Amino acid sequence: MAGVLTSRWRLKTLSLPEPCFDYEACLIACARGERQALRDLYQQESARLLGVARRIARDNVLAEDIVHDAYIRIWTRAASFDPARGTARGWIFSVTRHLALNFMRDNAREVQVSEHSEMALHASASIETSSETAAPFDCRARSGRIYLCLEQLEPVRRNCILHAYVDGYSHSEISHKLGAPLGTVKAWIKRSLAALRECMG
Repeated sequence: MAGVLTSRWRLKTLSLPEPCFDYEACLIACARGERQALRDLYQQESARLLGVARRIARDNVLAEDIVHDAYIRIWTRAASFDPARGTARGWIFSVTRHLALNFMRDNAREVQVSEHSEMALHASASIETSSETAAPFDCRARSGRIYLCLEQLEPVRRNCILHAYVDGYSHSEISHKLGAPLGTVKAWIKRSLAALRECMG
């Protein structure tokens, strides 16, 4: 039965592809000084970057400041992006996560993330854009034990965790992305976090 459900969600996910957006072209344009490219990036990802920053800072105002600074850094350092080392979207999210963590340390504040959020944040070294529920997640989760614990989750539940705590998607966005009811998504995330906590000991 579980296999049938997983296949059903997989088929629904494949029918909801990611919007076509050329992140790499935008970064190249930013490196050339084209401000419209930065505006396009802001419109495309600012909400999700805010979600990532909020999970680290645990404060809406600080998160907004972090995202603002992240876009300044993206603008000024766009030329340093190397496609051989990862995706453009992954680089943008990495800039934001690192800036958020550095911001908290520089201000002598403990990074107040919940136990659940901490596990999920450490699940990724980079972000890969994927529209398939059962897509490989090895690039997203390479940090030792958390990798093994994530691997034990069903693909659809694993991706719920990554979408929520790494990509910064809201529960509603995950629901739409997977074609699953909102209540089901919330239940998957809650149970998966409990399973991760138990696995991590």
